[in-house]
Amino acid sequence: AALPLLCAASALLLAAAAAIPPPEEAARMARFVLHSCDWGALATLSAQEGLRGRPFANIFSLSDGPPGPLGGSGVPYLYLTDMEISVQDLEVNSNASLTVSLAQTPYCRKHKYDPQNPLCAHIIFAGSIVKVNDSEAVLAKKALFSRHPEMETWPKDHDWFFAKFNITNIWVLDYFGGLKIVTPEEYYSVKP
Repeated sequence: AALPLLCAASALLLAAAAAIPPPEEAARMARFVLHSCDWGALATLSAQEGLRGRPFANIFSLSDGPPGPLGGSGVPYLYLTDMEISVQDLEVNSNASLTVSLAQTPYCRKHKYDPQNPLCAHIIFAGSIVKVNDSEAVLAKKALFSRHPEMETWPKDHDWFFAKFNITNIWVLDYFGGLKIVTPEEYYSVKP
């Protein structure tokens, strides 16, 4: 049953990739790219000995909601443990940046866009990581486990918890001419 579900989810993502928002709609593009991505590069300020205060980027699985055109809340949810090196950084300084890119989807390969080509859209979020409350944890769990079913089997003794990326700044690179700035208000008010 898992394979047909994954195939259906992939088909939905492919269909969604065909309907990429136009470059004039930067807020919609930001929502679209986040919802199309299953992971992102999270940069923290290191708290580790010998790296203290220096940038440290790491890959994290994420989700803003179940796959499909209507599943995205725009909120990047993560499943974290204090045992992870970047989470230890966040305990000292919760500020971070998160980058997601259509390079991880079939879209850029189909169009033969290099990941660094602006037409292979990527979004950079700045903000902080915050642990979610119990009611929001229900949403986070649904969002994450629908896309990352393996998470349910991760070792319970690692004290996993649900968190979200609290967005304060958004930059969109989806066309030539440089970054576009989108406010969180614009981002959350558009229909993806």
